[in-house]
Amino acid sequence: MNVANSEIRERINVREVYRYLGYGTGTPDERVKTLTECIIENLANVVKPRNIYKIYDCSTTESSVILTSGKTLSFESRNLAANVAQCTRVVLLAATLGIEADKLLQKYEVLNIAKAAIIQACGAACIEAYCNILQERICNACSVDGKRLYLRPRFSPGYGDLPLQAQKIIFEELECTKRIGLTLTDSLLMYPTKSVTAFIGLTANPQGCHINKCEICENTECEFRNSSF
Repeated sequence: MNVANSEIRERINVREVYRYLGYGTGTPDERVKTLTECIIENLANVVKPRNIYKIYDCSTTESSVILTSGKTLSFESRNLAANVAQCTRVVLLAATLGIEADKLLQKYEVLNIAKAAIIQACGAACIEAYCNILQERICNACSVDGKRLYLRPRFSPGYGDLPLQAQKIIFEELECTKRIGLTLTDSLLMYPTKSVTAFIGLTANPQGCHINKCEICENTECEFRNSSF
């Protein structure tokens, strides 16, 4: 699924960048604001986003999720099971901004550590914006014959009690390295680093905002947490 860089740029949440930088609900000075806008434009021009996804039938128990599409995949996680319990279909998604974001970050980690921190934050917001666009398009494509589907919040390996080892299953199933150049290190980290793998539940039941992950996160002390949860 192709997404234009300009569309990703439009969806980047600058307030989210500032929170990543530690400003919370505060506002940085004009120098940081200007530098942030400059870096966002730079990233939006150089990244080469790629993605791969597959849609599965879904069933759950209290502590596991079973995905079926020709073959069966099983994941042990109470948190993931709770997140997709009302879903009959689940999407496995892998997305990356490509190595260009990493190259830019590596350059400024040597030249200007302060600028590198902003690049890191902008990259995180950029991949988030990309994934938000992808999942909305997938949901719209699956909503056919007058049957409207809704999104559950993305759920990635490492969230809650879903172990990082689940990455191995996702990478093998989606052929991430072959299809989009995304690799998995021995320590289960992804390269390029500005990449995401995730489960996305599709349900016929109307939902609140699928972008707000606070609903499924148990870290009540997080400074980014929405106070309504």
